Amino acid sequence: MSDTHRPHEAGDTEAHRPSPREVLELLRGRSERATRLTHMEQLPARPGHHAPWPDRIRPEVIDAVGAIGIELPWAHQARTIQHAVRGESVVISTGTASGKSLAYQVPVLSALLDGHTPRGPREATALYLAPTKALGADQLRAIRRLAAPLGAAVRPAAFDGDTAAEERAWAREHANLLLTNPDMLHRGLLPGHRRWSSFLRALRYVVVDECHVYRGVFGSHVAQVLRRLRRVCGHYGAEPVFLLASATTADPGTTASRLTGLPVAAVTEDASPRGELVFALWEPPLTEAVGERGAPLRRTATAETAELLTDLVSHRVRTVAFVRSRRGAELIALIARERLEGADRRRVAAYRGGYLPEERRALERALHEGELLGLAATTALELGVDVAGLDAVLLAGYPGTRASLWQQAGRAGRRRQGALAVLVARDDPLDTYLVHHPEALFRQPVETTVLDPGNPYVLAPHLCAAAAEVPLTDAEFAGDRALFDPAAAELLPKLAERALLRRRGTSWYWTRRERPADMVGIRGEGGEQVRVVEAGTGRLLGTVDAAAAHTAVHEGAVHLHQGLSYVVRELDLKESVALVEEASPPWSTSAREVTDISVLETDTEVPWGAARLCFGSVEVTHQVVSYLRRRLLTGEVLGETRLDLPPRTLRTRAVWWTVTEDQLDAARIGPEVLPGSLHAAEHAAIGMLPLFATCDRWDIGGVSTALHPDTLLPTVFVHDGHPGGAGFAERAFHTARRWLTATRDAIASCECASGCPSCIQSPKCGNGNEPLHKAGAIRLLTELLRH
Repeated sequence: MSDTHRPHEAGDTEAHRPSPREVLELLRGRSERATRLTHMEQLPARPGHHAPWPDRIRPEVIDAVGAIGIELPWAHQARTIQHAVRGESVVISTGTASGKSLAYQVPVLSALLDGHTPRGPREATALYLAPTKALGADQLRAIRRLAAPLGAAVRPAAFDGDTAAEERAWAREHANLLLTNPDMLHRGLLPGHRRWSSFLRALRYVVVDECHVYRGVFGSHVAQVLRRLRRVCGHYGAEPVFLLASATTADPGTTASRLTGLPVAAVTEDASPRGELVFALWEPPLTEAVGERGAPLRRTATAETAELLTDLVSHRVRTVAFVRSRRGAELIALIARERLEGADRRRVAAYRGGYLPEERRALERALHEGELLGLAATTALELGVDVAGLDAVLLAGYPGTRASLWQQAGRAGRRRQGALAVLVARDDPLDTYLVHHPEALFRQPVETTVLDPGNPYVLAPHLCAAAAEVPLTDAEFAGDRALFDPAAAELLPKLAERALLRRRGTSWYWTRRERPADMVGIRGEGGEQVRVVEAGTGRLLGTVDAAAAHTAVHEGAVHLHQGLSYVVRELDLKESVALVEEASPPWSTSAREVTDISVLETDTEVPWGAARLCFGSVEVTHQVVSYLRRRLLTGEVLGETRLDLPPRTLRTRAVWWTVTEDQLDAARIGPEVLPGSLHAAEHAAIGMLPLFATCDRWDIGGVSTALHPDTLLPTVFVHDGHPGGAGFAERAFHTARRWLTATRDAIASCECASGCPSCIQSPKCGNGNEPLHKAGAIRLLTELLRH
C-alpha cells in the first residue's frame, strides 16, 4: 500500500534532514575517498497531479480510501482504475512509491462490494498473486486496513505454504479475495480446482503484482500457469480481467500480453510527486592483494558498503544497503556494528529471506519509526514492502537490471523528501563499465522483460498439467483464440509417444496416476531435486535444483541456509543427497567448469562484412572440474581444489560470431594470441550481456575456440543456461551491435595492464583464466564491429 498521499508524521520535518548533496559530501569527506566518486546524477523533484475518481467506483470504497488520508487519486491511478472497471486488462508501470497498489485495490474492492450477498453464494471474487510470501503478507495487512470500514463484504485470506489446513478450508468456502503466489496456484489451486469451483466461477479480477520479476525461465513458467488459470476459469464460465503492476520497464504492455496471453493496455506516465534524488556512482579502490595471474584486485563492494553504512549511521542518516546475497547482508551488518560505538551498534541490523515473518515485521517497524538507522538487506526488501522515510540507499553491486536499480534506489525518499542513492561497484566487467559510463544507466530506457512462453521444455509439462485439470481439445489449438503457443500442437503427439497423454476422439487426456504439476518446478528447477541434509542430525535443510547441484553443493562448497553457513562434506549424485556440516570458514567458494558446444541448427545468420553473426540451437556439454576458495572481504584467491564430477549435456539456444583469416590479419592477431583474444572477448561479452538482456551472468555461459568443427572458423558462443533457452541469447542476437560495442569499451577503459576481474577474468572459468589476451580482444572486437 503506497503512502504517497500520506501526511508527514509528527516530528518528521525536513529541517532535521541533511540534503542529499550534504550526505554525499559527508561520504566523500575523507581525502582517500576523493577519487572513488566517478559520477553524480541529480534527478530533480517534481510535483504530482490528481484526477477525479472514475465512475462506477462504489462510494463506500472512496470513503474508505479517504479514511487513510487519500482524497483523490493520482492521474495514473485513475487511468488504471478506468481500464479495470471497463473490463480491460491493464498493466501499471510507474516508479517506486507511485501508488500502484491503490490502482488495483480500488476496482477490486468495488467489485467485491457489487458482488456481496450476505447469505448467498459468492458473486464476485478476486485473486492476488505476488512473487514472494513476504509481499503477499504485506499486501494482506494493507488490504485489511483499507477494507476495515467495508465490513464482511471483503473477506481476504492468504493461501501459501505457511497457511494452516483449517485456514485453507475457510478460504475455499468463504474468502472472496485470495492472496497467493504462482507456486501455490501451480501446485495447489489449479490441480484441485474442483474444490475451488465456487471461487473460480465468480472470479472477476486477477492481480499480478511486481510482474517485472517474471522473466527468463521463471517468467515463461508463470506465463503458462496464467494460461492454465484462464482455461480453468473458462471451464466454469468466468473470464477474469488481469490487473498487473510493474516497476518501470520497456514496453510493459507487450510484456504483460506475453505473460497473460491477452491484450493488455499500459499506463506508464507517472503523475505522483517525487523528491530530489542524487544518484552517485562509486568505485572501491585497488588493494595490494592480487588475484589470478597477478591481476590487481579492488576492495570488495561488501567491505566498501559496510564502511559507508557505518559513516551514514554515525551521522544519523537513515539508510538501507541492498546486497545480493544473504551472507553479504549479514556480513555488512556485522562489520558496521563492530565499527560503531555505544548505542549505535543496536541501531543496525540485517534483513533477508529466511527470517520469521514476525522478525521481518519488527525490523520494518523499527526502521520505519527510526529505532533502526541502518539495515543491510537482500532483495527481499525490494518488492513493495513499505519502509517510508529513508534518507539514503546503498547498492552493493549492480542489481542486474535497471528496473531493479531504480526499484531499490526508490526505497529512499518515499515521503517526498530528498534522497541519496549510491551504487558501489563490484570488481567485475559490468559494474566497472557502468561506473565509468553513466549514460548506460541514466540515458538509456529500462530493459524489456525477456521471457519465452513457447520454450518446449517449459510448455510440455504445462500441457500435461492442463490436460489433467480439464482434458485438452483440438479446438483449443486452432485459430486466433488459441490459448497456448503455436508450438503446443506439435508437442501433443510427442507427449502421446512418451505415454504422458492419450488421445480419444478430439481430446487429449493425462494418462498417469501422479499429478503432472508435481513434476515441474516453475522457478526453473528440473530433474530430481538434490536434498541438502545435515550430516550429524539427518535434518533436511532444503533442496537444490539438479542442474545447479554440481556448482552449488559439490564437495567442499560453502552452502548458505537461513543465514547459517555449511560446508558440503559429500555429494552423492546417485542418491541425490548432499551431506553438509555447519561451519563458518572465512572464505566463499565458486565452481569452475569446462564447456564444449556443438551447433544443432542455425535459425538466423547475418553478415557483418566477412564475419557472421548467428542464432540457433546448440548442445552444450559442461563438466565442473574444480572450485576456488576466495577470502570473504578481499576476494583474494586462497586456493583451488580439483573435483571429479561427470559431464552434463544441455540443449539450449545460443548466439555466436565467426571471423575470417583476413579479419585476423587486419586486427594484427597471430596464431599465438588468437586463443587468448577470443577467450577474453567471450568472458567480457558474458559479463556485459546482463546490461542488454534481463539476466544474471550465471544464467548464461560461453565457449570460444580458434577453430570450431561446425563453423571451421574462429568462433565465440554465448548460450542460455537453461534447457530450451530462456530468451537471453535471442536478445543478445538482436542487440549484438550495442552489446559487443559495450564489451569492447569495457575492456578498453579498464586501467589494468593485461586483464583483471574488472574486464576479462571470469570467476567461473574452468581453464583458470588461461589464456587471456586483453589487447588482442580489443583489436578483435574493433575489427568485428567495423562492419
